[in-house]
Amino acid sequence: MKLPHWIALSTFLASGILLWNLKEIIIQIFAAVVLALALCTLVEKIRSIIPIRRTFALFICLGSLLTVFTLILILVLPPFAKEFQELILQLPKAARILWDLATTSFDNISELFYGETEKRNWEEIFFPYGFNPLPDSNSLANGVADGIKKILGFASNLGFGLVQIIFVLVVSLMIALQPKSYFEAAILIVPSFYRRRARTILHKCGIALTEWMFGVFISSICVAILAGLCLSILGVKFVIANALITGVLNIIPNLGPTISTIFPLSVAILDAPWKALAVLGSYIFIQNLESYVITPSIMQHQVKLLPGLTLSAQFIFTIIFGPIGLLLALPLTVVMQVAIREVLIEDLLDNWKNNRINNLRKLE
Repeated sequence: MKLPHWIALSTFLASGILLWNLKEIIIQIFAAVVLALALCTLVEKIRSIIPIRRTFALFICLGSLLTVFTLILILVLPPFAKEFQELILQLPKAARILWDLATTSFDNISELFYGETEKRNWEEIFFPYGFNPLPDSNSLANGVADGIKKILGFASNLGFGLVQIIFVLVVSLMIALQPKSYFEAAILIVPSFYRRRARTILHKCGIALTEWMFGVFISSICVAILAGLCLSILGVKFVIANALITGVLNIIPNLGPTISTIFPLSVAILDAPWKALAVLGSYIFIQNLESYVITPSIMQHQVKLLPGLTLSAQFIFTIIFGPIGLLLALPLTVVMQVAIREVLIEDLLDNWKNNRINNLRKLE
């Protein structure tokens, strides 16, 4: 290779190393863009109803969000915190009941096939080195609390976590104040011959993200309400905590609904095994209703993501970006799918195919 080629290769490698070292900042900026896009969508909805300036509409939007957030802190958070604490303390009892049911089932099956046999100590068989798989309430509660802190990013450094949150909020607010200016600034990075096409692609990415956010928000509310109704009908305790957990974890596809089922099952099995089965059936019905009825009805032109692709994206982005990558895996996948379809497939592969066909026709 010639010297210009070596310089270009070195510049490309240096840029890749720089971006990798700045990956935490990049993912935070992406989170700020997602929040700013949500704010811009709400602002445009307000302006479509009330013909006012954009700045005033943004202030109304922020004031409304602050009011809703304050009401949630006052009305919903105290009962949720109380129920959630009690819910965590119930998990060891539920684990013990599940363990006893499983070991009893093993003994009954063994007796059915082999006749009367000596009762086994299953804990010694599965855990021969004295490891206790069923911790007490306090240790489990502390462990869950520590896990939640780590997930939220506050375990190692609370102050740094708060700074990150403030950074994301401030950047999202700045973008929401002047979205067109930041949009055009991003376009300037692209080569001049591709800027018109880049505007179209970024516009499609914005539409896809807006539809995703709106769909996830509405579907999470519907799932939380349905979960609360089902748990109330079945007489399961801690309805508020379980319903809110179900709605919030619905944001995380695949993993979220599975994790949210653990808490109501743990409470229901303390009352009766049939109630736990009823809760499991209810949650399966709710998730199928959300997947095949609620979400398609809300997002008529939704970006369709394959379950395997979504799960792979969650795994990859969690490894690269940490817990925040898990939360932003789906919007990242939505943007990447639109970009790959528009740039790689339509602009590169399809053009290459058309050019190759044209060249073959000329040769003929």
